[in-house]
Amino acid sequence: MNDREQYAPGLARGAQVRKNGEKWTLILVRELRHSPEKVWQALIDPVHLREWAPFEADGSLGTVGTTVKLTWMGTAQVLETRVMRADAPKVLEYNDIRWELEPLGSGTRLTLWHNIDRRFISWGAAGWHICFDVLERLLSGDPIGRIVGGEAMKLGGWQRLTSEYAKQFATETPNSPSQAAQKP
Repeated sequence: MNDREQYAPGLARGAQVRKNGEKWTLILVRELRHSPEKVWQALIDPVHLREWAPFEADGSLGTVGTTVKLTWMGTAQVLETRVMRADAPKVLEYNDIRWELEPLGSGTRLTLWHNIDRRFISWGAAGWHICFDVLERLLSGDPIGRIVGGEAMKLGGWQRLTSEYAKQFATETPNSPSQAAQKP
């Protein structure tokens, strides 16, 4: 078995939600062993993003005012995205996503703020959790390749992870796409 086949997500951790009426924001924190500058490159460079992120970007996200087309994996929808803030290597903001990078010894505390429909907040947390695991491996020089969308949902730990996040957030775990299709 290779490293990718052996990968299983760890326990749900480092996440919270903030609720403001119908608006829910997922906040995920991960401590990475890599410098803010190295993490920053992985957040803005389309070549790096292609290795770990749940979307494709047609250009760099590193300059304020730049418009980049984002395509979320598993969808055909292309979103015109304007970079609203790019304070390297501290804060990056576009659409409904905000990244904060704080030096932590020789590493980085990476915080993601992502507005997500409350019905899918546990899925979002689980998906980003897996993306962060893949990012850590990529930055360490031991890439296992992007695991997103339907591929992430096939992982043995997916259901457990979404259930753990749902419990933490006091929400229900959404039905899988196959279960949702069976509902009248």
